[in-house]
Amino acid sequence: MAEFVHVERGDDGVAVLRLDRPPANALSMAVLDEIADAATALTADPPGAVVVTGGDKIFAAGADIAEFGGPDEAAKIAGHFRQAFDAVAAIPRMTIAAVAGFALGGGCELALACDMRVAADTAAFGQPEVLLGIIPGAGGTQRLTRLVGPARAKDIILSGRRIKTGEALNIGLCDRVFPAQVLQAEARALALSFANGAVAAHALAKRAIDAAFDDSLANGLDVERDLFIEVFNTDDAKTGVQSFLENGPGKATFKGR
Repeated sequence: MAEFVHVERGDDGVAVLRLDRPPANALSMAVLDEIADAATALTADPPGAVVVTGGDKIFAAGADIAEFGGPDEAAKIAGHFRQAFDAVAAIPRMTIAAVAGFALGGGCELALACDMRVAADTAAFGQPEVLLGIIPGAGGTQRLTRLVGPARAKDIILSGRRIKTGEALNIGLCDRVFPAQVLQAEARALALSFANGAVAAHALAKRAIDAAFDDSLANGLDVERDLFIEVFNTDDAKTGVQSFLENGPGKATFKGR
């Protein structure tokens, strides 16, 4: 039984992965291992969509600084971060980070490993590692740059400043902003809108989109072509095409196969 990371699967197809390590949801190696285990289980038996969230005041405050030391400790910690966040990114369904309060350092990087980020109007993002004389080590320099571009990523990472939700929305660091009291309900509703879709196609589309950042354009187009062909083996593709021909767009009921 996990101590710090809990997964709740709803009958509606939405799973919620919740961090629960008071007071700040610090990402110790034990917490990271539980995130990796939870994400691996969600990949092996995927729901319709996943919400990743933390506390009402702190989504996740970052790495557990008490575990820091020299290069040997850094290598060990980096390995746990890589395993956990790569596992989250590999979940073959839409993943939505619901950020209330602070998402700093590793907490911001966890949100970046998700497909979308929705935030409370009181939330704040940041990569403050430079204030400790170090740099992000869990994807911040890579995923943040792909999301907001190199100039903005350098501004955020080299300053260590906190990004409030208005700015985060403007630069694409988050995708929706809601009043804090309705954040979780709105995140779940958004997840449900994906869970009701052609989730087998979602898995293939995610792979194709992610390939755009992993290789050259030519190779990415090759991956897209191969997955475009593969998706026509799914029942949902047959259902969707037939429904369009008979009833027009947006009327299909998908079964996720």
